[in-house]
Amino acid sequence: MREGVPGLERRARLGHREKVIVMQRLAIAAVTVAALLSPALLSPEFANAGDVAMHLENVQPGGRSLADSRPRTHFNMLAAHWIGAGVVSYRVHRLHGSWSAWVRADADVAPDGGTGRWYDGNLAWTGGSDAVQFRTAGAVLRLRSYELWSRVTHPATRRPSEAGSPAIVSRSGWGADEEIVRAKPNYAPAVRLLIVHHTAGANAYSPSQAAAIVRGIELYHVEGNGWNDIGYNYLVDRFGTVYEGRGGGIDRNVIGAHAEGFNSGTAGIALLGNFSRSTPSKAQQAALVTLAAWRLDVAHVDPLSRVVYTSGGNGKFRSGKVVTLRAVSGHRDTGPSECPGTGAYRLLPGLARRVARTGLPKLYSPTVTGALGGSIRFRARLSSALGWTVTIADQSGREVASGTGIGSAVDWTWDSRAARAGRLRWRINALGALEASGALGIVKPDPNPVPPPKPFSLTNLAVMPAVITPNADGSAGSATLSFTLGAAAQVLAQVLDVAGTPLLTLGDELRLAGDNSFEWDAAALPDGRYLLVATATSASGKHVVTKSTAVVVDRTLVGLDAEPRTISPNGDGIADATVFSFSLAESVPVRLDIEQNALVVATVFQGQLGTGPQLLDWDGTRNGVPLPDGTYVAVVTVTDKLGDVQLSLPLEISAVVKPP
Repeated sequence: MREGVPGLERRARLGHREKVIVMQRLAIAAVTVAALLSPALLSPEFANAGDVAMHLENVQPGGRSLADSRPRTHFNMLAAHWIGAGVVSYRVHRLHGSWSAWVRADADVAPDGGTGRWYDGNLAWTGGSDAVQFRTAGAVLRLRSYELWSRVTHPATRRPSEAGSPAIVSRSGWGADEEIVRAKPNYAPAVRLLIVHHTAGANAYSPSQAAAIVRGIELYHVEGNGWNDIGYNYLVDRFGTVYEGRGGGIDRNVIGAHAEGFNSGTAGIALLGNFSRSTPSKAQQAALVTLAAWRLDVAHVDPLSRVVYTSGGNGKFRSGKVVTLRAVSGHRDTGPSECPGTGAYRLLPGLARRVARTGLPKLYSPTVTGALGGSIRFRARLSSALGWTVTIADQSGREVASGTGIGSAVDWTWDSRAARAGRLRWRINALGALEASGALGIVKPDPNPVPPPKPFSLTNLAVMPAVITPNADGSAGSATLSFTLGAAAQVLAQVLDVAGTPLLTLGDELRLAGDNSFEWDAAALPDGRYLLVATATSASGKHVVTKSTAVVVDRTLVGLDAEPRTISPNGDGIADATVFSFSLAESVPVRLDIEQNALVVATVFQGQLGTGPQLLDWDGTRNGVPLPDGTYVAVVTVTDKLGDVQLSLPLEISAVVKPP
């Protein structure tokens, strides 16, 4: 996830805003997870603790430096969650030893859709420890400590290669706890690229400790972060051992929780260790190459290709943003993170070239266009010139049609007008390459179709606008929560704060199937990040569906406008330029971009602006060259205590603008 940065080593060097916090053992706030409730499990020896257990502690930020705290439970892994834009650092007391150096906790906003500004810290291997101290710098409003004890037993055993895969330690092989998994896996239509991470923990671990680290990551991701399962699809230790991550099948397109906004259609590979300054071991690099070569070959993706991906939304790329990524990308390419660390990230281009040379020959990008009853075209690209065959077979395996050729491009068109109704199977084979296959089919129309029952569902939940900027007089605070029901349902819609406490009820009423909405006013809410939660309950009460979406209330930037909205930068003196106007409640960094089709085509301003009304001129050009006619969007981004907050408005550029 995000890259860890060591903190200051000596307390004497702390600034006056930094604080040292020793974890408080508050009996009311302490929550023990897994099997730690039994007093016998709190013994220093952990004689009956099982393979892995976790303890959650609420820590009170602030206060003076306190005496060393010696908790009753020992731990060998540690993570922190916090709210606020500040920095959290920690140090641990080794069993029968001394205090470690200060380490800055690293974190990302939860990729499974965490609420508000909770940062989910990455889990670090500390080794046997019996106390922890925290200190903060800047605004840290709430802080939680997660201590894990993951028993070190024996190295995980790799299983034999399956279906051409490299040797991978199965979930049962490393001791995954299937009982804590929250839901069945979800699948994407295809894997389009790989995203490489580092776990940001320790680099000096033994083979036995590596398996314990993987078990700890699973428990922390599920019970600590609230995810359905371990977030990564695969993990690789420094000895070159590959571990199966999220369940659902090593060769299937399982959707993980490793890169917010980019989880679907990607496979996340986590390198065990912290590579912000160091480099993955040779064995770790070699295992990554072998794993990536096999997984991309299964997906028929060229390791050296680039992929156009539409972001699902995170702190770096808003929802709908079109991003071009490498087939082997780093986590930092997809979100606001330094993961997988500079030491690993700089190796990725060279590793991708090694991946491309591993396991040749290969078949890339198989595509099928057309439908049965007409012409169907089969295409693919090969890593070298080879003899290839396209075959069509029926359900019994009998060949219906085939085409052959020689070269680096597969291209064959089948006239399927004589094909019988039914399911058919197509295959593309090239000598030595992994086969590509798929299904075709014709369904005979039912002369008396029975309409299927309307499914009970709650979909398309959205809030407009997603950033609400109420004026000082309370105006401009209205918003619309829209959604679609598959069948009639009782719908409860509420606004929750970052702690999950309901603040407003937008509605609790029976709604019919189809598109629905609730109008509401956010003027009464203070600035902050909130969650809009809608729960639909069927008339029988047997079906309940809950969906949520984020919304921001922020009064820092209000009143964005432009005059005129249509400009003609041709130098004729008529609407050659426009003036953007808005008001700021505080001095903040401001950026004004002009976008078209979600791509920035010009940056008008970037810098710090003070409080009060603001005016920014723009002459319709980029670096002095007029932009072509078309529709554009002006996006103003301010960075305040809530992070990046944006307002936008549409603009037109036209060669001819009539005088008013």
